Amino acid sequence: MTTPEAGAAASAEAGSSPAHETILRGEALVRRYGGVPVASVDRIEVRSGEVLALLGPNGAGKSTLLRILAGLERPDAGRLVFRGREVRARDAELRRASACVFQRPYLWSGRVRDNVEFGLKARGVAPEERRRRTQAILDLLGIAALADAPVSTLSGGEARRVALARALVLEPQVLFLDEPTADLDVSIHRRFIEDVERAVRRSRRAVLLVTHLAPEAFALGDRIAVMECGRIVQEGTPEEIFEMPATEFAASFTGAEFLLRGRVRHAEGETVWVDLDTGGSLEARGRVATGAAVRVAYRPEDVVITVSGVEARSSARNRFEMRIAAARAYGSFVRLRLTGPGLTLVALITRHAMEDLGLRVSSIVTAQVKATALHTFETF
Repeated sequence: MTTPEAGAAASAEAGSSPAHETILRGEALVRRYGGVPVASVDRIEVRSGEVLALLGPNGAGKSTLLRILAGLERPDAGRLVFRGREVRARDAELRRASACVFQRPYLWSGRVRDNVEFGLKARGVAPEERRRRTQAILDLLGIAALADAPVSTLSGGEARRVALARALVLEPQVLFLDEPTADLDVSIHRRFIEDVERAVRRSRRAVLLVTHLAPEAFALGDRIAVMECGRIVQEGTPEEIFEMPATEFAASFTGAEFLLRGRVRHAEGETVWVDLDTGGSLEARGRVATGAAVRVAYRPEDVVITVSGVEARSSARNRFEMRIAAARAYGSFVRLRLTGPGLTLVALITRHAMEDLGLRVSSIVTAQVKATALHTFETF
């Protein structure tokens, strides 16, 4: 049986260009600062036509890994392979084939147009072609009206879009984005994400995005690599990361809530039955052994609320009689804190559902959660 990796390798050797060909690969990469490892990654691949999002908190090593992959920083160990050739930091071919947008972009004094054209001019592109490509990218990002504006007059959001234009106009094979939306307000952040989405999807370029914002990673990433303490603890599609977090850290960082601790009474395949320390039991998903001490994670939107005594059409095997202890509105949603015998849950429902069900603080409800929506993680 041929594996996907073997098939891709055979296609590459045959001279074809697969849809998601690996352009850049890091192997056994280690970077230390003052003798302390800040990045230690066994393997990472950046592929054409894909956005790979490095997701993790500040200090996880994301930006360090990006600088290594971009050839801007030399690793203490490991190797970097660009289009099948091992390269070192500052490799001319890699630098020419890539472009970076950083959290705090540096713009040269002068006009916006001059900044966007700079890289093309440095590469010897003819004036007429420079003007054509610059105008096209300014139009694409909706900043053509700023073409002749001095960069000193730009807002933070405008400066980020100019930096993005300056990178995209080079038509790089690999685009590196290092926290490009940090510190932008909500409306500008949304527009910038739309700009990035529109720009990167119109070509087959590879994109590596560094972000500490889970919604941003899920919105843009075709694959997500979750980083913790310099290591990639899980990599997969947004659906895999969201629905099947591999570690407690991955679950919590992508928005999961945690129940109290418990112990596995019985395990069968990927299904476990957990007795909670505070009483009660539940059925959940997990790859842990009978007798293991665990924590159980879930997402508030997976908790289905019905009025107590009203039978709901649901296959959920976990049902709890609970009281609404608190309710807080968030836009069109309401976050409920539910309490029951030895158990506290958080649920997220719409305002309309809250009104239609006639719910209020102190209402008695039935909370239902499917076993597949509960994830167990062994504790030590």
